[in-house]
Amino acid sequence: VIVWELVLEPGESTGVHTHEHSYVIHVIEGSTLRATDAHGREADVTLRAGDTHCFEISEGVATAGGMRTTATHDAMNIGPGRYREIMVEIK
Repeated sequence: VIVWELVLEPGESTGVHTHEHSYVIHVIEGSTLRATDAHGREADVTLRAGDTHCFEISEGVATAGGMRTTATHDAMNIGPGRYREIMVEIK
């Protein structure tokens, strides 16, 4: 596994990146993120402190429950507070 910590202040974004492996996120500080997929489609999702989501990567798509985006995407914090998560990537 690879363990990452992601912190996004309001208005900050991850930059476009690609997930090559499935991963789990655990939200430490929640906010609303805007995911922009590889085709420019946007989706807003509110992630709350204590949430845990398992994203499966298959054929360039990342899915977790009802959430779905391309494996290549950007995420921007559009909420009023800081967003913080721990991500565990499964190699």
